[in-house]
Amino acid sequence: MPSTVPTSRSPSMTATISLIQPLRPDLHERAWASIPHPTLPLIATAHAKAVTVFSLSTLSSHSNLTGGHTRSVRSVAWKPGLPPHKLCLISGSFDATAGLWRWDDDSAADADAGRDGHEVEITMSGRGLSGHGDSDSEIGDSGDKDWEFTLVLEGHDSEIKGCAFSPSGAYLATCSRDKSVWIWEDIGASETDDEWETIAVLNEHEGDVKAVAWCPDVPGRNNRRQYSSDVLASASYDNTVRIWREDADGEWVCVAVLEGHEGTVWGVEWEPHPKNDRFPRLLTCSADGTVRLWALHEELDDQEDNNGFGGTSRSALGGIPNTMRRSLREEWTCTAVLPAAHDRDVYSVTWSKHSGVVASTGRDGNIALYKEVDGPVTSTEETAVRSNGDGLHGVSGVPNTTGAHAHPSNLPPSSRAWELLTTMPNSHGPFEVNHITWCRRYDARSQNRGEEEMLITTGDDGIVRSWQVKVDEL
Repeated sequence: MPSTVPTSRSPSMTATISLIQPLRPDLHERAWASIPHPTLPLIATAHAKAVTVFSLSTLSSHSNLTGGHTRSVRSVAWKPGLPPHKLCLISGSFDATAGLWRWDDDSAADADAGRDGHEVEITMSGRGLSGHGDSDSEIGDSGDKDWEFTLVLEGHDSEIKGCAFSPSGAYLATCSRDKSVWIWEDIGASETDDEWETIAVLNEHEGDVKAVAWCPDVPGRNNRRQYSSDVLASASYDNTVRIWREDADGEWVCVAVLEGHEGTVWGVEWEPHPKNDRFPRLLTCSADGTVRLWALHEELDDQEDNNGFGGTSRSALGGIPNTMRRSLREEWTCTAVLPAAHDRDVYSVTWSKHSGVVASTGRDGNIALYKEVDGPVTSTEETAVRSNGDGLHGVSGVPNTTGAHAHPSNLPPSSRAWELLTTMPNSHGPFEVNHITWCRRYDARSQNRGEEEMLITTGDDGIVRSWQVKVDEL
């Protein structure tokens, strides 16, 4: 049944959440996360010792990946940048390994090569992939084609909790209960030559690392001259988020520590489409029941120029001793605590590329929707912030200039208000919901296939549910 609730301020819009249908079949065991393919109507769900790939066209199982792990699969990530007839994903498991899987259909390569580059509507045909565009050409038909388990990445000492590919697909990040983040580089000579090497082991977290996420490839990502463009965020049981970059010496370094949460940080989500080419902001969700928004203080570049570092070349920066690199660290500020919507751990948060609507879910089973709006933060929201956390901190544990009990009226001028649009309680009955994500709709009931969005939730009940969201301005 659709759900609509009032917000804590005079709302400018309303929203409804309606169940489309569960994906079939039920998995009948705890499912951890469902990750949509970046371009195709597929979504991969991690559960038990397997990964189930569902079709977003039929909302039913497409294929199953089994036999690669000895313990539960906790996370999964699709490798980007591959043609539709070549699928590749990574599964991260409690057995402390990450497995690489491939599904190739070389017979479809010729059809794919003939495309003119325009976006093509993708649908499913049995277990194969087929595309329908101007040429109505066939991308592939799997027949009895199976996934191949091609590589095991070993090195972590304990359970792998998260994995993620960089936007280019050149790097893979894995994180673990062993408190480390590993970065792997794809050094294979071709798309099918699976050879990876470890290029960094990051050990600065003081607890389990629960999630990793790469900054999307948007124009503002390249504003920081001192580092390469790739940026990684990691969330931890130590209540912090760390930001990592590759410096001029090719070393991955922690450039910021985001402190302010009062419990485990379960997830991180980058802003998909920043305005005015700004550097993407970062959402974090926590066991303290809050979702927080963080922004990079980009004027730091000017300060570095005054220190004599901003205008130097990367090769020159490489000669600076580590003890002098503090000036190259970044200042991040918590610019908002989203309106209270959860009374227990928030496990997952997702930010729509299309509408900008943020959705969260967690231990209480609720789905919450939020929207950023123009206008100042109200006194009602200031009270909500005080009740949701003990202040907003910047980099390296140093409080911001507003003190230990800062609230939104003291936040930077760039801060904007957030509205709680609606909540859907008990979205999976009495079960916890472990993950939520936006993805494009391809099912027969969608009005604009491949363009319309829906939410996918994954829960302890082993059910993957799809949800329609409608937002109306008042």
